[in-house]
Amino acid sequence: ARLWSSSRSRFWPAALERIIPIMLYSSTMELPVDQSLVHPYVSDLKKYEEWMPLIHSVEPSGDDLWDVELRAKVGVLARSKRLRMRRTSNSPEHIVFERDESDGRNHSAWTLKVRTEPSGSGCVVTMELSYGGALWSAGILDRVLASQVEAGKAGLSRVVQGA
Repeated sequence: ARLWSSSRSRFWPAALERIIPIMLYSSTMELPVDQSLVHPYVSDLKKYEEWMPLIHSVEPSGDDLWDVELRAKVGVLARSKRLRMRRTSNSPEHIVFERDESDGRNHSAWTLKVRTEPSGSGCVVTMELSYGGALWSAGILDRVLASQVEAGKAGLSRVVQGA
């Protein structure tokens, strides 16, 4: 049995000099495998190409560093975003990736947090994506993101059960 849940919310950090909306998207799933089988697929962004349709391409660019292109279709149009992501935490239960651009410019924050914990029938995986900027604002693009995440859950389940 799988438990699927997702939630989205907006919040505005008061500490910023100018108010920038930050989107937080959280999704949880239960998988019938040990968390040690899940970890390789969620701790290496290159592996996300195997199961997350939102990931168009990933190229390693250093230790714990990846160049990532996200892409989603909205009807006949496609939206894409390129990010340089650094893994800032990597333990069996907790992985964090944060945007880390090298061009010297200010960029909106992107953070992906992954938690795995044992459950009676395998493990529970929770992913939280927070990002600023206007790539996926509320409305139709938000629904596209939600559908990509749901497809990614099915993809992750497929790859870890085939591992």
